[in-house]
Amino acid sequence: MSIRTSPVLATLPPGPPLPGPVLTGLWIASRKRLLAGLQKRYGSTFAMTLSPFGPSVFLCSAALIRQMLTTSPAIAGLGEPNLGNVLGPGSTFALDGPEHLHRRKLLAPSFHGRHLHAYEEFMVEETVREAKTWPQGVEFATAPGFMRLTLNIILRTVLGADGEHLDRLRELMPPMADLGVRLTLSPFTDRGRSWGAWARFRRMRREYDTVALDLIDSVRADPKLQEREDVLAMLVQSRYEDGEALANQEIADELLTILGAAHETTANTLTWAVERLTRHPELLDRLVAEVDDGGSDLLAATVLEVQRTRPVITDITRSVVAPTMPLGEWTLPKGHQVVFAIDFVHMDETVFPHPEKFDPDRFVNARPDMYSWIPFGGGTRRCIGAAFANLEMNVVLRTLLQNYEFRTTRAPDEKWKSRGVTWTPARGGRAVVHRRNTAHILPHTAPASMTIRRTSDDVG
Repeated sequence: MSIRTSPVLATLPPGPPLPGPVLTGLWIASRKRLLAGLQKRYGSTFAMTLSPFGPSVFLCSAALIRQMLTTSPAIAGLGEPNLGNVLGPGSTFALDGPEHLHRRKLLAPSFHGRHLHAYEEFMVEETVREAKTWPQGVEFATAPGFMRLTLNIILRTVLGADGEHLDRLRELMPPMADLGVRLTLSPFTDRGRSWGAWARFRRMRREYDTVALDLIDSVRADPKLQEREDVLAMLVQSRYEDGEALANQEIADELLTILGAAHETTANTLTWAVERLTRHPELLDRLVAEVDDGGSDLLAATVLEVQRTRPVITDITRSVVAPTMPLGEWTLPKGHQVVFAIDFVHMDETVFPHPEKFDPDRFVNARPDMYSWIPFGGGTRRCIGAAFANLEMNVVLRTLLQNYEFRTTRAPDEKWKSRGVTWTPARGGRAVVHRRNTAHILPHTAPASMTIRRTSDDVG
């Protein structure tokens, strides 16, 4: 005689009774205000349905993050919105389960160890080159410059590109990345029409593929391939455990992932770093003194604190792919999303005392906990380029502080501006800089409304 077992019933945390379209409208109007209001009413875990996530449970504290990030991919898999829809089926973002883990294993050596530090010289060179174009003694937005800088660093270190390939990608990638991040969160899917945003992206993608595939072919034919240190050369030579190589289109998708995602997120974080430092003169003094003495601990801690207080990606997801998944006291059904509200998790006062305070000292000689400090995500889907990005941000800021004086300001904090998937300072991280070791040294603090005139020794 067989014994029949009852299916496990799903139980969800409480949430607002409002219909999905209303919640989606409130999300678009002010995501932070909506989540803050729901957290105040329902606690740090609540359920709701809205585009583009669908039926979801939101986590706004660190309490259940560890459980989620240690859950097997066979239970909680690839979430939505899926960046693979934009980056291509060969991108790591489009893969799930064992295929995703195999690809991560293949890519990991390119972003760690001796390969990582081989890129530092390029980072310094590109920072010096970009900073020479900055205006001296007048306020300007740093965001466009950081976008150019991080793209050039990626092109040199990841692609090893030069000449025509580099020039074409440098021109193509900014508008393509800008449109791509917006399409990722679009409620409209690509229906193959010959008009509209998706059609424009497809045209850009075809041009990108033409350049990328030609570049990959040239790298495969390079007689000095084994001597190269760039990521593309390593991808071309890499092999799965069964000896199979990555196909050219898979490599092109991975390169688009790196170019599109890595340069924008790092540029936005650097822009936020300038916005934070120019409003904290005592910290800025300490950082300048440290880099002049060859130190790095406070600078590294500052980069971590910028990412805690101003994460450029605020929402990551997992999708329940098993029939049910336990989450704390609840049981979630298949198809539900779990959304990590990173900015809210980083403001959990049980983990970060005085979370609203910008205080890099909290990370000096202290490693952040991987289940509460999650700007790069976590678990099996943690950003594989996290170490590369942190090295890049430290090198860029160190080089700038060694060579430039930043004027501090009493201006209000810049507001958050959405760029689709990412967030950036609304006014572009405005700053006033001057080359160090010149006759004209900026005073440390000026009223927000002060206009600074250029003098003859400001030129150059």
